[in-house]
Amino acid sequence: MWIEALFLLVGVAALAVSVHFARRLLMVLVLLRSGRRAEGRCVDRQVSTHSGVAGGSPRSHPEFVFAFRTEDGTAVEFKDRPGMFGHEVGAPVRVSYDPRSPHRRATIAGPGAWGPVYVPALICLGTALFALAPLLAVAAKEGLL
Repeated sequence: MWIEALFLLVGVAALAVSVHFARRLLMVLVLLRSGRRAEGRCVDRQVSTHSGVAGGSPRSHPEFVFAFRTEDGTAVEFKDRPGMFGHEVGAPVRVSYDPRSPHRRATIAGPGAWGPVYVPALICLGTALFALAPLLAVAAKEGLL
């Protein structure tokens, strides 16, 4: 009985991660389609370090900070992950943003920077498939399928 509960918990957690990244992907796609555009710059490259799974060896990944000005002149900085190659500090970028909330909804996704699209898409797909197996196994055992 406890193993089914564990499988169900793992499946629900993976599904929650998948939904989170699906929402991020949807936001980026909406910004690409109908967001306002601005010229921006990479203003900082930070390295974020966190412990690995189950307290394993530390892992680090770069986070990039970008800055731009909205149409009304408001200065905005935000973090985004441009993909495998990143950007040099000072490099120009094209920013797509939501004018109602530019601090929370901005991306550099587009030509030359598809990381904000493919990273959440791959994580969403992977965790959704990972969630599907235990959820289907529990449903089949309970006679729901």
